[in-house]
Amino acid sequence: MGEILQGVFRALGIFMVYPWLAALIGVLFASLGWKARRWGVVTIGVMWVLYAGYETGMRQRWLCTGECNIRVDLLLIYPILVLSSIGAARGLYQANRPREPRSGRLHK
Repeated sequence: MGEILQGVFRALGIFMVYPWLAALIGVLFASLGWKARRWGVVTIGVMWVLYAGYETGMRQRWLCTGECNIRVDLLLIYPILVLSSIGAARGLYQANRPREPRSGRLHK
């Protein structure tokens, strides 16, 4: 399990190098959520865009003085982004799925 988490954190590390990718994900979630009228998905998109701005500030040393390579903050940020994104993707999937008629008794 520890190896899996290390792999996930290593993969998410690409956003430290290329924060614009996080902004791209944010814009994608926000636009799809807006179209589907899923405001929670829009919120996740905004979170990704905010993270991209935060990461840009860290990369440019605007928000970090001294040693910026030890990023304990990502132990909180990455799980929130990943779990929220999974929930947002699920919400988008459910929004685009055709509804099945309910079976059972009809109420008068």
